[in-house]
Amino acid sequence: MKVSTLRLLADARSAKAGGERTMAARQRTRLVELVAWARSRSPYYRHLYRELPAGVADLTALPVTRKSELMAAFDDWVTDPAVTLTEARAFADDPARIGQPFAGRYKLTTTSGTTGTHGIFLQDARAGAVTSAMMARMLATWLSVGDVARIVRGGARMALVAPTGGHFASTVAAARLRGSSRIATLSVHQPLGDLVAGLNAFRPTVLAPYASIGALLAGEAESGRLRINPALVMLSAEGLPIPEYARIAAALGAKVRTSYACNECPFLSYGCAEGWMHLNADWAVLEPVDEQYQPVARGAPSHTVLLTNLANHVQPILRYDLGDAVVARPDACSCGNPGPAVRVQGRAADLLTFPRPGPAGEETPVTLAPLPLATLLEAVPGLELFQIVQTKPTALRVRLHPAPGADPDTLWRQIETRMGDLLARHGLGHITIERASEPPQQSAGGKYRAVIPAAPPNSRSATATS
Repeated sequence: MKVSTLRLLADARSAKAGGERTMAARQRTRLVELVAWARSRSPYYRHLYRELPAGVADLTALPVTRKSELMAAFDDWVTDPAVTLTEARAFADDPARIGQPFAGRYKLTTTSGTTGTHGIFLQDARAGAVTSAMMARMLATWLSVGDVARIVRGGARMALVAPTGGHFASTVAAARLRGSSRIATLSVHQPLGDLVAGLNAFRPTVLAPYASIGALLAGEAESGRLRINPALVMLSAEGLPIPEYARIAAALGAKVRTSYACNECPFLSYGCAEGWMHLNADWAVLEPVDEQYQPVARGAPSHTVLLTNLANHVQPILRYDLGDAVVARPDACSCGNPGPAVRVQGRAADLLTFPRPGPAGEETPVTLAPLPLATLLEAVPGLELFQIVQTKPTALRVRLHPAPGADPDTLWRQIETRMGDLLARHGLGHITIERASEPPQQSAGGKYRAVIPAAPPNSRSATATS
């Protein structure tokens, strides 16, 4: 299928200019098209929708889908019969192929398995073009003429702070952008001091870290160690307490914006100055629902959300239980964006703090974002699910769930080595790593937190069961 990026850019501009009604009309048209495509090309959806009338346009008439079910039926789910789960897994297990197209034509990314199932997701050319168009619309919304001028005057350099070693969306994107002198990719796995030195040397005008890394960098800027002058800081992947965004903006002297997205829909939404995430409703649908998958009132927190990606035809995502809790804004946002707005309740960045002994016997705190540890283990082949629990200031307990056929002892040796190496690079070689006998445990919301920090003093909650 040939895709005109220029046409998509023009359509994105006119849809937003037309307001909520125009975006809703495009959404309805694209939904009918996607359902018809899925029924004709995907054996999984053909069976799932067998009782539905032809040309169904009511989204709520469609059954709910879940990651575990779709992954179990992967070969029947995809609409390209040449694609198989066996080949996709072999590709995902090979770090040398990060950034390369899968099967010569698809972008392949993997998820961390916070719902208990690892996901392998494909993006076709059309979905990729839509993602680019939504990115352009996002930047046009975020940046004023003055912001653009500041970026250009500073050299138009962008620094990505991303994990390495796995087929995560940020890693794949970083791999595809390498080679440009104006784009630098820095690893989240390196010590904070090295990251700061790299940023000071590169002097980015646009900084794109994960949210927890952004919070750490703000602290480095406040201390005077980080000396950069970005015009825009683009935070992703995690949520932070609301005051943290203002602190990061003040510390870095930059406009701070966020996005809420996922591998299943990389262009889902983008944040505004009022702290809301506006959905790209012309290409995606997000339904806040309760435990029985019934709609919840605007302004009330949902139990989960159902996602429909209207752009991707190789791997249709229709009424997909994403597992995040959100609150939908009940009124029009004062920022003027016509897209429906939500605040995400179910994602939080938890920082780990360890004591590091000094040469004179004094202790200094060392803070690690959860991302470096989590992504390090997500890249271990044969590890289906894990959970790192800080049981005390100097101890980590690792809960494992091996994939079928994987040897637990072999997995543990890899995990122990990787974690030990990372901690040592941060001057934390004295931290003990313990293999847990219990499996990873779900939170009250049904997800698996990859990293659970130690409970603060006098806390009533137990870290072992958080």
